[in-house]
Parts: sequence; C-alpha cells; structure tokens
Amino acid sequence: MPFAHYLPEQMGTATIAPAGPFDAGSYAELMLTYTAGTFGIDDTGHLKISWRTTSDMGKPQLSDPAAPNYTTVEASNGAELEVRVDRVNIRPWANTLFIRVGRGFLRQGDTITVRFGDRRRGSPGLRLQTNCERTFEFKVVVDAFATYEFTEIASPEIALVAGPAARWKAIWPTLAVAGEPFRLAILAEDRWGNPTERAEGELLLMPSAPVAGLPSRVTVRPGDGPAVIQGLRAEQPGDLALRVYDTAERELCVAPPLRVVAAAALRHFWGDLHAQSEETIGTNSVEDYFAYARDRAFVDIVGHQGNDFQITDGFWDRLNDVTRHYDEPGRFVAVPGYEWSGNTGMGGDRNVWFIDEARPIRRSSSILVADGTPRNSDCHTAAALFEALQGEDAVVIAHVGGRYADLHVAHDGRLERSVEVHSTWGTFEWVLHDAFDIGARVGVVCHSDDHKGRPGATRPGASHFGAIGGLTCYLMPELTRAALFDALRRRHHYGTTGMRMFLSVAGHFAAPVTLFDDDPALGPAARRSVTVVQMGDIVAPGPHKMRLDVEAVGAAPIERIDVFHGSELVRTVRPESTAPSRRIRVMWQGAEYRGRGREVDWHGTLAVEGGRFRRADPVNFLNPENPLHEPEAGCRLAWRSVTTGNMAGIDLYLEDGEAETIVLQTNFGGGRFAAAEIGREDLVIPMGGLGRQAVLYRLPEELPDRLSFSHEAVFAGPSDLPVYVRVTQADGNQAWSSPIYLIGEPR
Repeated sequence: MPFAHYLPEQMGTATIAPAGPFDAGSYAELMLTYTAGTFGIDDTGHLKISWRTTSDMGKPQLSDPAAPNYTTVEASNGAELEVRVDRVNIRPWANTLFIRVGRGFLRQGDTITVRFGDRRRGSPGLRLQTNCERTFEFKVVVDAFATYEFTEIASPEIALVAGPAARWKAIWPTLAVAGEPFRLAILAEDRWGNPTERAEGELLLMPSAPVAGLPSRVTVRPGDGPAVIQGLRAEQPGDLALRVYDTAERELCVAPPLRVVAAAALRHFWGDLHAQSEETIGTNSVEDYFAYARDRAFVDIVGHQGNDFQITDGFWDRLNDVTRHYDEPGRFVAVPGYEWSGNTGMGGDRNVWFIDEARPIRRSSSILVADGTPRNSDCHTAAALFEALQGEDAVVIAHVGGRYADLHVAHDGRLERSVEVHSTWGTFEWVLHDAFDIGARVGVVCHSDDHKGRPGATRPGASHFGAIGGLTCYLMPELTRAALFDALRRRHHYGTTGMRMFLSVAGHFAAPVTLFDDDPALGPAARRSVTVVQMGDIVAPGPHKMRLDVEAVGAAPIERIDVFHGSELVRTVRPESTAPSRRIRVMWQGAEYRGRGREVDWHGTLAVEGGRFRRADPVNFLNPENPLHEPEAGCRLAWRSVTTGNMAGIDLYLEDGEAETIVLQTNFGGGRFAAAEIGREDLVIPMGGLGRQAVLYRLPEELPDRLSFSHEAVFAGPSDLPVYVRVTQADGNQAWSSPIYLIGEPR
C-alpha cells in the first residue's frame, strides 16, 4: 500500500547562521533553527539533522560544555527533547543528530534550536570539516506524525574554504626527453592539504642543472592560483632536482626527481583512476572533481569511480558527458567508469573502466537507484560482472575499500589486470599475495579512492581514512586512452603512496628468452625473443637466470628496498653506511583485519632511560590534531596515531646511541630495548591483527635519495615466480613495482 507524501513546506523550514565562509578544519559555533510547519511535530515525533557519511566534521557531543564540539538542543515551547548522535540515516547521509520529541509536541511556528559548538560555557566550538566545500549541507528530515515516516525539507548550507598557507608543493614530471617541453606547477596548501590562494611571497627556484625557460624567482600574491610555468626544457640528459626557497633562504619544498633522457619509448604519466564526487558518497560536484585533478593536483590521468548502487541513469549519462569533455589526448586523459560495489561475500569491490563513453553500467545492486527496484542488468556477483563485461573494451582492477575484493571468490584475468595495493583506505599488499595464491598475473596500482573532492592529491584529514591517497606512474608512449589501456593490460606501471618517485625495474638475460605480449594462460599469445624485460612483463626464461636491475630516485631519502619472490621477502637492500649512528627508528603498522573498520587506533608512550634524546621526528603523523607530544623534554614522548595497513612512527636521535634503554608502551604491547642491541636489522614485536606490529631498527643519520643494485632470480618451476620490489622512503612513503612474471613454457 503506498504511503501518503506531504510537501516539504508543510513540514517546516530550517536555517543556519552564520553561513560562512569558514576555514576548513576551523572551529565555529553554528545555530541551526528548525521552525515547525503546518502540522507541527506530534508527541514522539522526530527531527533528524544529517551530514555526509564520509565527512570528518567533529562529532557533536552533549555532555562536556567546555570541550570541543559541545552541542545543545532546545525547543522554544519547553517540550522535552531526547537527543543522540548516531549513524542512523540512509547513505550518503549517515552522520545524524537524532532528536525525539519525548514529552510535549510542537505547533506550527514553534522552533527547535541546535547550537553546534555551543560556546556559552567554554567550548571552543565545533571543528568543521577539513576539506573545502562551497555547499556543505545539513540535511533535515521531519517525522511530523510520529509514524517514523520522514519528509526531507530544504537543507541549510555553509561554505568551507581553504585556510592560510602551511606548506608548498612543486610538481613536474619524473621523466623528460632532452630538448622537449615540460611543465612546472607550484602551489600552496593549508594545514589540511587544501590548495589555498591565501599565500604570498617571492619564491626562489634553484635547479641542480640549467633548465631553459625556468625563472629564478616566482612572485605569489594573495588570490593567485597555482603558478604554472610551461615550455621548460632540459637540454642535457641526467637527473634534475629543484628546490624552492623563500627570500630568507629557507627551503619550502623540493620537486619530484626528474630523469632527463636522450630518447624514451615509454614516458611517465601520473594518474589517479579512483575517487568519488558528491553525486555518490564524495564531496563537491563531478565537474569540480575533474577540474581539481587537472588544475590543482596536476595529474595526467584521472577516472571517476562512484558506487554503482548510487549512480542513477541520469548521473551515468552526465558522468560520460564530463569525461568526454575533459579528455584531451596529449594533455589530459579522463576515463569513464564506475565502482562495482558488490557485497564482500559476492566478490567485493571492483573498479571498472571503459575506453569509450556510452557503455552500459552493470550495477552490483540498484538499492539506492529507482526506489531500490532490481534491474535485469544488475550483476550481483563479481563472476556475473566478469561475464557481462565479455566483449567490452574494459579493464577491471581489484579494490580494497569498505568491501575488499576477494580474488578467491572471483577473478578473470581477461579483464582484471591489476590490484590496488594502496589508497586513502590504507595499504593492502596482501591482495597482491592473494593474486599469487590463485596463480593470477596482475600488476600493481595505487589510487586515492578520495571522498574529499581532491582526486590526485588527497590527505586523510581527521577522518577514519588513515593514509594519503595513492598515485600510479603509467609507462606509456603517449598520453591517450588507448595507451593507458595498453599499459594496464601489460601491467607497465608502478604505484606509490602519493609521492612521485622515479623507479626503474628491468630484467636482463645473458641469452634470448621468450616474452609474451599477453598472458598465455588466457589463450594464444604472441611471443618475441628478447634479452631485456620490464616490470609487468610475462617471460618464459627457460634455464636462463634473470639479473634484476633496480634503480630508485626518491622524493625523499630512501631507507630500504625489499625484493620479493612472490609473497616471500628474499632480500632487503639498505644504503651502505659505516659511520656510527645514534638514530633509532620506532615504527608501528598494520590493520585490524581485511574489511571495513580495519583502522588501528594506537595510543603510545616512549621513555628513554639511562640517557636522553636530542631530537624526535614524527614519521607519517598525518592528522594535525594528533601531533607527537613531548611531555618530558629529551626523556619522554606520547602520541595517538592511526594506521590502516600502512605505518607511522618516530625517528629518535639519542645523545649516546648505545648506553640508553628505550621503553616502548602501546595499547597493544611494548617492551624494554637496550639501544646497544638495536642494529640495522628489524627488531619486530608482533601485536596480532593483520600485520599489526611494532618495529625498531637503527638508521644512518644521513640517507641518500637514490639507491640502485642488481639481484639474481632463477626460475625453478613449476609455479610462476613473480619478482617485484617495494621501496620505502625515510618519510614513510612507499612504492611497489608491478611484478615480472617468470613462468614455464606454456603447453
């Protein structure tokens, strides 16, 4: 039987004051006033005020008037109100202030006043969302008849803008051909990672070698956007570094390493293929999304991956129009696609991309589309999705988000060519190892899965997302969709945790071996005789050894490079150093488990006995609200930190380096460790969970920004031997190469 529907204006109005603009992540007092409509609200009726599920706005609290986020709710007629804060609304508006009229009722014109961040008794206010949004909505729904049937009324909004400049970024390519033009972009960000125009000053540009067209100074004025300098050229092959200083000669930032070569069959193009906008569960419009990726994050490639069960037919058409508009071969590649968001038990999340627009969307369900009516085109399992995509010019990537891709449930190598090992959800190297377990031959990508309107350059803010969004370097001859899809199908790419490093991984053979143009396990594949292969290649080496040549030039000093044979760590290469060091690294890492809620909330202290430390530097402390504390100078540290499969920690510079004892305590364990017994090798303290552990080791006080070596791999069969490397920088960032697959000769 159909329900009766009433007009929103019959259910009342809501206003908010002030409406801003406010600095993202700042504290404010907001007064939201609901005025009852024609029917008032009956005894035991309800009012719900909701904001986006993924917003990191401070959670309103009702008990401590002097603490942040204190919130009060009052009825103008004295009706008693029962109030709680919960996640009791339909996605993407789960965060909810839930108000029940417990004793009494409201007549037309009566009001309920909500003071978010009520400052009258000492609270600093409500901590606002940390990412920018011109139209941050408070969605208001009313149950006027006490039937738990809600009507949505017009949503009041506030505006959130970027705060003052807190840091600078310089972005240019990681590979260029001598004599050919390239671009440099310089921009300022606020403390939460939002690009800001509230910056000014003279910037001094100091390249390590001459760059034609590069000015020595750049003037930045308030209101300016990013400074973009086109048409730069490096005439000589070699490695280029660029440092940016202010007029007091303080270093502001360093550009990514740039390798200049005489010629290149494959160029480096950086991309983020995976994030969402406000039309699904993200922030800001889809048009803002693509403009940000191109003009603020300065990536070369971007895709959009809205949750399929929220994508209406109208939005699917609009999304395809937007990707068609933004795709400019040679300048910027925009790719149409969606996230197949199936339940975990049905196969888990998959990213689907098409080379052309106007392809059909095969949803995991239509639960939030067209009143939740199932459609014949729905594919409820990953296996059904793969079957439906046969014949499409499409690529699928296994994604770990709220629902993780379970390759043991479904995998189709004809379509699913890579796995995503890092995003703002965390780090998931285990999904690559799952692929090895089932004999899949996949590459490695890292994307953001950004929900904050910042594809290509997202930071976790203050939310449960515990990592910086990833980036992937695609090795392509040109910047086109066709070249991108070819790179994905050949696994010619490497992923990072958001930084742009130069990474070269090549296999060399003393005699010709067989290189396959496609995976021969999928059917007949063209083959060639070669002596050199690159990351992602599938090779039948026969009796010949592979010499793996690895070279990494970091965006920061490099701590180590790990070499894997499949899931087995077979070698760790560290920078050589004979100088004595008093630098001890203490790291914690891991996740609770594979699924949603994987974040680990760390509470820890560290004390130094028998001496002192000179300095303590945080590593991967990504939330400005949770810095590293030093309650006792030179002797004691304390922290709160979140990991979601990734890592965080401290570099401790001891005064003596041998005589001290380090006492580590966390909510998962700890211990006492004599500094004299901490060497270059990892001292691991297992703490349960999924790779949850603490690690202590000694680092050289100075580390290089580049590291190269050779490694020998011998295929013994009969199973594949995937060979890949993981690079770890001293700042906690990491990179993964796609594996080279050494296989037996196909039958």
